[in-house]
Amino acid sequence: MVKCALRTEGAIVDETDWELLRELQDNARLSLKELSRRIHLSAPAVADRVRKMEESGVITGYHATVDPVQAGWPVSAFIRMSCYGSRCVLRDPELAAWPEVREIHRVTGDVCSILRIVAVSMVAFEDLIDRLAVYGPPSSTMILSTPLPGHPLTAP
Repeated sequence: MVKCALRTEGAIVDETDWELLRELQDNARLSLKELSRRIHLSAPAVADRVRKMEESGVITGYHATVDPVQAGWPVSAFIRMSCYGSRCVLRDPELAAWPEVREIHRVTGDVCSILRIVAVSMVAFEDLIDRLAVYGPPSSTMILSTPLPGHPLTAP
């Protein structure tokens, strides 16, 4: 078996860390006792490894996965923005506080960014498009379904 280790900012993610990461990505609410049972390490050793991955930035947080439709946000889309210069969405820190904006990605190609958004209705989606238009021409693609909603990161 080939051992895999990935260096990240002074941290080394080894095969055991990847086992921990796989379990935590599947269920971040597992107790240290349960994690230790699943990967065959003592609870203090598991706690130490998790703490080191948190401190080094490998683990960046723990989150609940929320279904937007069930939470009242049934409209989902990707919006491509073609904006550059001082009026670019990437330069406006207030945009990240808009409740509809779930992710902002800076990309290469014929647009500068792609936003993943949600809206409570099509009327609210139209309003969002109008608000984004001050930054440049938005182009949207509606998300009909998400067959692979979140894929855990695995060892390279």
